Amino acid sequence: MATKTKSPMFETRIEIEQDAREELVALLNQHLADAFALYSHSKQAHWNVKGMDFMQLHELFDELAELVLGFVDMIAERITALGGTAMGTVHMAGSATGLEDIPIDMTGGEAFVEALAERFAQHAEGVREAIDTADQLGDMATSDLFTEIVRGLDKSLYFLEAHLRG
Repeated sequence: MATKTKSPMFETRIEIEQDAREELVALLNQHLADAFALYSHSKQAHWNVKGMDFMQLHELFDELAELVLGFVDMIAERITALGGTAMGTVHMAGSATGLEDIPIDMTGGEAFVEALAERFAQHAEGVREAIDTADQLGDMATSDLFTEIVRGLDKSLYFLEAHLRG
C-alpha cells in the first residue's frame, strides 16, 4: 500500500497553524499520489485499448487523463502554497498511492472501462473524505479545491459507467 514520506515545510503567511498545514500537506500529497496514479492508469488504457470501440474509448481515456492531470497540478500548487513540498515524481506517486495498478495484460475496452470506473470511484471516495478533513482543519480553500476535484471525478465516473450500462 502507500508509503508515507513527510514533506519538508517552509514558512508562509497563510493564516493556518503549522500543525494543521503539515496535516493538510500530508493529505494533499496522498491525493497527489492517487491523482498521478489515476492519470497514468487513464493513459495506460488510452495507449493499450483494443477492439471495436477503440477510437471512442481511446479518445475518452485521453480526455479523462487530461482532466486528472489538471488535478495533479492544482493539488501540487496547493501543497506548495501551504509551505509544503509536493511529492510529485512518478516514483513518489507509485510508492504512495492507494490505487491498485492496471493489469499489464488488459486490452479489452470493457475491461479498461470497468477498471477505470473502480479507480475513479475509489479516488472520489477519498477526496470526499478529504473535503471534511480540510474543513475540520480550518482550510476552506483546500476543501473547495477537493470539492472541485470530486465534481470532475463524479462526472468522469458517470461517463465511464454509462459505457457499462446497456
